[in-house]
Amino acid sequence: MIPEKFFHSKTAIVTLFAACFVVLISLGVRQTFGLFFMDFNESLNISNTAFGFAIGIQMLMWGLTGPIFGAIADRYGGHIAIISAFIFYTLGIYFLYTGPNTGIFFQIHMGLLIGIGLGGTAISIPMSVVGKHFPLSTRTIAMSFVTAVGSFGYFLSPIFTSYSLNEFGWNYTLFVFGMMLIAGLVSAYFVRSPSASENVEKTSDQSFSEALSEAFKTKSYVLLVSGFFVCGFHITLVGTHVPKYVIDRGLEDWTAAAILSLIGLFNIFGSLLSGYLSAKMSKKIILSTIYFLRGVSIVFFIFTPASNISAFIFGASFGFLWLSTVPATSGIVAHLFGTKYLGLLYGIVFLSHQIGSFFGAYLGGLFHDLYGSYDYAWYLAIALSIFAAIIHLPIKEEPVLRLKTE
Repeated sequence: MIPEKFFHSKTAIVTLFAACFVVLISLGVRQTFGLFFMDFNESLNISNTAFGFAIGIQMLMWGLTGPIFGAIADRYGGHIAIISAFIFYTLGIYFLYTGPNTGIFFQIHMGLLIGIGLGGTAISIPMSVVGKHFPLSTRTIAMSFVTAVGSFGYFLSPIFTSYSLNEFGWNYTLFVFGMMLIAGLVSAYFVRSPSASENVEKTSDQSFSEALSEAFKTKSYVLLVSGFFVCGFHITLVGTHVPKYVIDRGLEDWTAAAILSLIGLFNIFGSLLSGYLSAKMSKKIILSTIYFLRGVSIVFFIFTPASNISAFIFGASFGFLWLSTVPATSGIVAHLFGTKYLGLLYGIVFLSHQIGSFFGAYLGGLFHDLYGSYDYAWYLAIALSIFAAIIHLPIKEEPVLRLKTE
């Protein structure tokens, strides 16, 4: 049950709904790129390594530009940052289907432009703007709504994309994506940062450089940054390479689309539960548990005989754990340092996530081309699950001394 005080501001609710729609579009389009590989391979002669590298660049640019868009949102407003990012995203999709789209151009369009677009639209910036509107008691719940609606995009997009690719081809499908992104750009206008009178926290005179220095001198923040690397590795390895992996194991291509849709469907429940629990109990314990269970889910998936049933169980279980890390992770950042520079500081945490994403995308394709299977990539993912489960435990969930003094 949502507390009545959750609805404390009209601007906050409008921002929440607009941010949800932005993330629905941005993540929904992003989730389907793995389904395009076979078409890109046949039509554009894109190899597995080249495709993985492009996705890796995309993830890296997503992460590198996240703090930049976060700083823009913190200073000029969330809508300015998100609209700017949507322009890059839309151009990437447009050039991808109008061409030229092979070689270096494929890397620029799929990797560079779309990656920059994701840096300001996908999750961190809309979520950080929403977080500034809500007090500590309801902040993680509000953030979990953004994540959950984005997950609904994860659920719907693979279904549409699989149908559209089979019926109309990849060019038409990308055209539809471009129209969706324009709708997201329009809705971004309403993702407004709170005014001084609407701010839920006391005004701080801390500077940009002081915020960075304080964050990196805080051990808990450094541990959080390190652990989020693993989240990125996991979800990009799965999102990019599971479609090819299930085909390698003798399953149909529709099974891959079903896995991605199940990930989106069950991520809705996982994200909402994570947001609710993060307001009630230790966020670091939630994160440690999530990473450990991801390893269990991967072990089940790769060591059981290939079947649609095992694939669907993996999609549901891994989906439940997919973005459930986000409300707890962003909640810890806001709790440690306050919300004034939440866009910047969470953007840096997300940069670590995207560096992990780069390696998940690139190493998955590289290992497959070198050894003929994804086995070593999965083994690495399992080892990283154990690492992340351990590294979150020493985090101290308490505000820095500056906030205690204020």
